Amino acid sequence: MNLHEINSGIKRFKKIKRRGRGIGSGHGKTATRGHKGQFGRSGVSFHPAFQGGAMPLVRRIPKRGFNNKFAVVVGEVNIARLESRFASGETVSPETLKEKSILKHPYDVLKILGVGEISKPLKVSAHRFSQSAKEKIEKAGGQITVLPTPKPVVKNKTKQAKKPLAAKK
Repeated sequence: MNLHEINSGIKRFKKIKRRGRGIGSGHGKTATRGHKGQFGRSGVSFHPAFQGGAMPLVRRIPKRGFNNKFAVVVGEVNIARLESRFASGETVSPETLKEKSILKHPYDVLKILGVGEISKPLKVSAHRFSQSAKEKIEKAGGQITVLPTPKPVVKNKTKQAKKPLAAKK
C-alpha cells in the first residue's frame, strides 16, 4: 500500500438513500419496510432478551444461590508460601505479594493463614491474621503489622429476643 492509495474508494460526501419518494426512486411505496407487520410501523423496538415470542434464555436458566455485591473479598496467603518466596528479614505487604505474583486477583482485605511452617524472621503487614499465623511468625522472630481495613466490616446483627406480648384485658 502506498500513501496515495490510503483514501482511495472513500467518498467524502456519501449520498443518502432517500426512501418513500415514489415508485421511480426504487425505494417508494413501502420504503424498504416490507408489507404491514411490526417492522412496517414506526417506533419498533424490542427488549434485548426478546427471542421471537419464545421463552427467553435469561428466564429459562435456573437461578440459584445468592450473590452479595457488598461482601468483602478476602485474599488469603498461607505462611508456607511466604517461607518459600521471601528471604530472611524481608517485608511482606500487599504490594510485595503483587510484585512476586503470589496474589494476582483483586481483593479488599489480605489475610495471612497459618498453614505450613516458617523459619525466617519476616516483617508481615496484612489486614487480618489467623491466630496460628500470628504465633508462628512471632515464634520465628518476625514482626506483625495490622493494616486498617479499607471497607468497614459489617458484622451480623444477632436477633434480639422478642418481647412477650402484654396480656389483653
